[in-house]
Amino acid sequence: MSLRMNTTAPAAAAAVGASGRGTRRGRTRLIVAGSLLTGAVLAVVLPLLVVGGTTESAVTGSALLGFAIGWAMLALLSTRLTDQPQRWAWVPAAALGGTGLGLMLAAPDDPGLTAASWVWPPLLLALAVWIGMRVRRSMSAGRWLLYPVVVVMAVASVGGAAETVGLAADQHTYAMPGRLYDVGGHRLHLDCTGSGGPTVVLMSGLGGSSAGWARIAPAVADTTRVCAYDRAGQGWSDAAAPQNGVAAAADLHTLLARAGEHGPYVLVGHSIGGDYAMTYADRYPEQVAGMVLLDTTSPYRTAAGTMHAGSLGPFALLPSVARLGVGRLFPTSTWSALPDPEASRFAAFVTSPRGLQNILDEMGSMPALLDEAQRLSSLGSTPLVVLTAAGHASDTVWNAAQDRMAALSTNSSHRQGDADHGGLLDERSGAQQSADAITDVVRAVRGGMTLAPR
Repeated sequence: MSLRMNTTAPAAAAAVGASGRGTRRGRTRLIVAGSLLTGAVLAVVLPLLVVGGTTESAVTGSALLGFAIGWAMLALLSTRLTDQPQRWAWVPAAALGGTGLGLMLAAPDDPGLTAASWVWPPLLLALAVWIGMRVRRSMSAGRWLLYPVVVVMAVASVGGAAETVGLAADQHTYAMPGRLYDVGGHRLHLDCTGSGGPTVVLMSGLGGSSAGWARIAPAVADTTRVCAYDRAGQGWSDAAAPQNGVAAAADLHTLLARAGEHGPYVLVGHSIGGDYAMTYADRYPEQVAGMVLLDTTSPYRTAAGTMHAGSLGPFALLPSVARLGVGRLFPTSTWSALPDPEASRFAAFVTSPRGLQNILDEMGSMPALLDEAQRLSSLGSTPLVVLTAAGHASDTVWNAAQDRMAALSTNSSHRQGDADHGGLLDERSGAQQSADAITDVVRAVRGGMTLAPR
């Protein structure tokens, strides 16, 4: 009896010890998983719900704070609830939290963020390597949950470095045609070619730039003078605070005057560029000799059908994600059907953090823009061509809005294109139809002709 007790007691104690270690390991794994999940969720929720996706610095800063909270949870809970305290986790918590808070308070603009991108990728890579070493040395349970995080951090640092180098290379590869003109606090890009009158002014849509008119501008320049320009934040123009249509119209009016261009002009707008053109015509009617609306976004839609600053959702994360070089993973043909090098130039703008931030700003301003565009009630007998994309041929609501825009002038023509929305600019046949529409309006202005209502 005594011998049996002496042999079984150590075994029981060992079993209890093993059970305790298993419980502690399970608790450690739970803490690691919960901390990582909390950090990841907060990194998404804070930018979308708390910050509201206003600027790239605010979005990135709040996301880093979310990740920092996750690391802080790991350090705190592992110290209090396990026998494997991971106090080293306070280091990434402090590094990410301090950086995030600094971004939110300092609110650097795109040039500032781009300059900082020469610094943070190597620091992030060093932090990832250091974390990997600490995990290997100090954790026996849950380490395999943290290794993927280390890999993601390393990949992000490499992607950030590649994007920074790519942005610098783009500045040298895609030399700016035309000139920059100060319009009051920021500069706008204008590129004019050809001669004769009336001068045609090309106005890009959402996410567009003057580079997107590469097929159309040369064709129109054979007939008259044509100017492609970039709104604030687009293409080669400086960024500015988000603008409504009235502010953009004032910018364009100042730009043309300071560039020495003479009106009245033929305004050509693609997509929401047409709404900017309509707003300009309402504000400066004496400066408009003709108009071409290329599959213009309906200004008559309800506010419920448009984006606004508080409804951008996951789109608000795009500039911050682009800072990691994600946009460069897609082929140029994804963004444009233009021939190279024009397609690469266009893609460089639209996939950059700055270009994506401009898209978000204009999406947020769209309700105000559409309200302003629909204030244009009449163009009188000003020559007007409305060209609708083939993709909307069966859309009765869209076509009704296009008809309504065509009715703004008693001298108008509503035409159906055979290209899709973007193809009216970047596909060969669609661009030719757009150029023909512009040329028809130019000739109507010159000769006082009546446009065929086809």
